[in-house]
Amino acid sequence: MKPVAITALLSMFLIGAASCQDSSSQKSSNLPKTKMKEFAADAKSIPEGSETISLGAGCFWCVEAVYQQLEGVHSVVSGYMGGFVPNPTYEQICQKNTGHVEVVQVVFDPKKVPASDILAWFWELHDPTSKDQQGADKGPQYRSAVFYHSEEQKKVTEASMKAAQKLFTKPIVTEVRKAEKFWVAEDYHQNFYFLNKKKNGYCRVVIQPKLLKLRLKD
Repeated sequence: MKPVAITALLSMFLIGAASCQDSSSQKSSNLPKTKMKEFAADAKSIPEGSETISLGAGCFWCVEAVYQQLEGVHSVVSGYMGGFVPNPTYEQICQKNTGHVEVVQVVFDPKKVPASDILAWFWELHDPTSKDQQGADKGPQYRSAVFYHSEEQKKVTEASMKAAQKLFTKPIVTEVRKAEKFWVAEDYHQNFYFLNKKKNGYCRVVIQPKLLKLRLKD
C-alpha cells in the first residue's frame, strides 16, 4: 500500500500520480443527499435493527474516511476479507498472495441511511471500472468488491450497480460476493485519516483531495 511516512519527493509524485479514484471513466456524478455528522466518530453502542455491509474500494484509509462522516453510520472498521489465510497481517496482505481484499466493515441504520445510499457513495468514492488498482495502489487487495450480508442486500447491490453503470463509460468490474470471515486490521489502520491527516503525506495528497471532491470534511 503506502508507507506511513512519505517523503516530500514522493508526496509531489503522488499529487500527479496517485488517488483513491481514477475518475477518467466517470462521466457524471450522483452523490446522495446524506446528512453529515458533526464529528467523524463511531457510536458507543450499536442499536438493534442495524445492518452491516463490507466494502472494498482500494485503500481502506480512503474508504473509512468517507463513511465515518455519514449520519446514520454507527461504525466503520478497516480489515481484510475474502482470502484463505486465517488472521492475516498487513505484511502478508502486501505480499498479494493471501486472496484478501482490503475492506471497511460498515454498520449503519437503514432508516437514516439506506443501503442504496451506502452503495451510491461507494460508486462515487472510487473507480469501480478499474480491476485490482486504484490510482497508484496496485494489487488484488485493492479490487473493487461488495460483500453482502443478506440476500436482500445482494439484490440492492445488483440493482445499484446496474444503475451506477450509467455514470461510467467503461464496464464496472466490482465483485459482488457473500460476506466471509472479517479480520480486523491492525490498530494503526483504524481511524487512520483523522488521526494522521496533519502529519502523513498520503493523507494530505491523496485522501484530503478525495474528501474535498466529495464535499466532505477534510
